Amino acid sequence: MNDAHADPLKGYRGHARARLLELGVTVWSDVRLVNDAGSVFEGVILPRSGSVDDLHVVLKLKTGYNVGVHVDRIADIRALGYKEAVYKIPEQEFPSRPDLPKVTLLGTGGTIASRLDYRTGAVIPAFTPGELYGAVPELADICNLTTKKLFGVFSENMSWPQYVTLAESIGREIAAGADGIVIGHGTDTMGHTAAVLSFMVQDSPVPVVLVGSQRSSDRPSSDAALNLIHAVRAAALGDIAEVMICMFGPTSDRYGLLHRGTRCRKMHSSYRSTFRTVGDIPLCIVSADSFTLLTDDYRRRDRSRAARIDTAHDDRVTILYYYPGMKPDLVDALVEKGYRGIVIAGTGLGHVNRPLYPALERAVASGVHVVMTVQTLWGFAQMYVYETGRDLLDIGVVPLDNMLPETALMKLCWVLGHTDDHDRVLEMMRRPVNHEITEREPHNGYLILQGGLPEVEEYTTTHWK
Repeated sequence: MNDAHADPLKGYRGHARARLLELGVTVWSDVRLVNDAGSVFEGVILPRSGSVDDLHVVLKLKTGYNVGVHVDRIADIRALGYKEAVYKIPEQEFPSRPDLPKVTLLGTGGTIASRLDYRTGAVIPAFTPGELYGAVPELADICNLTTKKLFGVFSENMSWPQYVTLAESIGREIAAGADGIVIGHGTDTMGHTAAVLSFMVQDSPVPVVLVGSQRSSDRPSSDAALNLIHAVRAAALGDIAEVMICMFGPTSDRYGLLHRGTRCRKMHSSYRSTFRTVGDIPLCIVSADSFTLLTDDYRRRDRSRAARIDTAHDDRVTILYYYPGMKPDLVDALVEKGYRGIVIAGTGLGHVNRPLYPALERAVASGVHVVMTVQTLWGFAQMYVYETGRDLLDIGVVPLDNMLPETALMKLCWVLGHTDDHDRVLEMMRRPVNHEITEREPHNGYLILQGGLPEVEEYTTTHWK
């Protein structure tokens, strides 16, 4: 690149820059590096952002992974050649075939198909149909793809203005004839968005599928392309017309899973198979050439149905994750600040300590709607079992059975957009819209593999990949 030629040590400064000058190598040099422990690394020296430290040299190894080596630990380095990288998304015209379904991909800022620009540290997203076709050509065999970028935000910055825009855009695309909707989204808050869209977009005649990636496309272990292929297949050809999340099933590349939007949660910070259906089982296994339905309890694709877009909301709602010794002034402060709803993630079957009782009584008496979920995630709030729970019921705290805390937050915001009448709020909260409350959990709806146990170790060593 021109800037790399202008500065052969692009991004390196201070101690690292001086050391590379001393060693006689530059950015994009293909090198054999030996450290002070005798370890050998072969790869290309990558440029660095000027905002990072001045103590490390970064190599792109032949495996595709990057490694940082402290400059003071370089015992020897030898240039083997020069391999300047060009991180440009290839772009080709996306083919159109009249026999294929129409899918709209709505972008929110996630980089489902992308490359990392090592000169600046910035991510270069693939978003236009041509870019996506260049990055994931398999999409052209599945559908006719249209892309629309709604906004560009990190997923932690998704909030109610974005939710409303997203729901309304889904409604417009369905009305315009889309056979399925895919939403590119960052994984950190994808569960929240899927939950709120399950209330804002009802009776959809076509699938609405959220998809993201845990690892960027420049990494050999990236899940981006396969997740996108599975999500587009589900939107274009799948029969489940609900709001869903599509991500890796196992940690290997074998298949993806469709999770119901109200029952899904990100459960690991970096695993590719991070999303889990909680308190139920996934809806479907998606592979490159098949769908394996895991349940028959779902809303089917039906083009004669009209989607109902309902974006009313009141965001003056919060979650209190109960912990031992929680002080009542937290509840009082929320009431004083004008919050209209409190979701408690309680211990056990839905409990909090006794010192909170007077504050909760004051909150309920002032018209604040207080509901109870369980921080165990799996299981039901059953507040009639113990004295603590019965006391909270008498105060007016309402159990939400097995609704997830984040789903309860989103639903209470949505419900309060329709009514502030206490009885009506609680009736709407306890009436399921899209399986956010289920009558019971299936026998295999709770499964955690605990390493170290003989039966689990036998299974993981023979089956887990």
